[in-house]
Amino acid sequence: MEPPPASPVGVGTSSDTAPGPAHPQDASRATAERFVALVDGGSLRLPLPGSGRTRERFHTLCRLGRHDLCVARLAEGHVDAVAILAELGGPKVKPGERWGVWAAHPPGPGLKAVGRSADWRLTGVKPYCSGARTCTHALVTADTAQGRRLFAVPVGDRGVLAVPGTWQAVGMAGSDSLDVTFHDVPAEPVGDVGGYVRRPGFQHGGIGVAACWLGGAQAVTATLATESGRRGLDEHAAAHLGRADVLLHTAEVLLGHAADEIDGDPDDRHGGARVRSLRVRGLVELVCTEVLQHVGRATGAGPLCRDAAHARAVADLTVYLRQHHAERDYAVLGNLLAGDGRAP
Repeated sequence: MEPPPASPVGVGTSSDTAPGPAHPQDASRATAERFVALVDGGSLRLPLPGSGRTRERFHTLCRLGRHDLCVARLAEGHVDAVAILAELGGPKVKPGERWGVWAAHPPGPGLKAVGRSADWRLTGVKPYCSGARTCTHALVTADTAQGRRLFAVPVGDRGVLAVPGTWQAVGMAGSDSLDVTFHDVPAEPVGDVGGYVRRPGFQHGGIGVAACWLGGAQAVTATLATESGRRGLDEHAAAHLGRADVLLHTAEVLLGHAADEIDGDPDDRHGGARVRSLRVRGLVELVCTEVLQHVGRATGAGPLCRDAAHARAVADLTVYLRQHHAERDYAVLGNLLAGDGRAP
């Protein structure tokens, strides 16, 4: 796969981000249509992490994020599910199936699994289920008597119900990330207890999410790059654009380096996957946060009020970035480094 031609600052053009419908329901419908088209057209048959082509995988996710973060969110969930099933020996993904990974565990009653052997049933509520009304199948984490475990579920089962109105945010509205209730739903276990988070691919997949974030930051910066081509920039705006370009380039280089490291040690025999993931996600989150600030300071309120594509890109990125756990993740990284004596 050849990368797209570079723009003046390596961040694409304003046309990379398509304006979407203003109403949340219309936005989720438009996102669903694009996601379905990507799956059916074969565009999401990406190389698996560690296959020797992880750069291509991350590049595609970044490009999708640059075009539309909501579509990228659904695409990333689908390709992550394919990778998880391959790694843990789950069912094969069939043509036309659209998978999500629903693994959030905020405070609350959550989702319970009861059963043994191959006969398991899920009951409860799972929040933040992206593509709740678009996915045909999902990998879902649930609590069992033995611990937390991953299950494959057909979303079309009559006991699976998306709860309208449970996503109130403007940002990422198109991702249709609703709460989903499960009522005695049959489920197939994938991997053993705790296997979902212990596998090396859990860390590789986290970097794939960061690739989507980076694409979103490129889309936000494209507005400022476009302004520079139209009217030129004063010295302050030019400085903001230069700083944003340095930040984005740094993140791109780190993402490529991480891809090469994954390809060099896909099974994490050297034990560096978790530190790598925490570092990459932390750096990309910092880059995206600073890019939002630089572009906002350089352009003022105009694009946020008059450019629907830009306003949506800013809102989507602001919400999506909160999948990073901020200081909690930095504390985990610091404790890992302190515990094994490795220098940062």
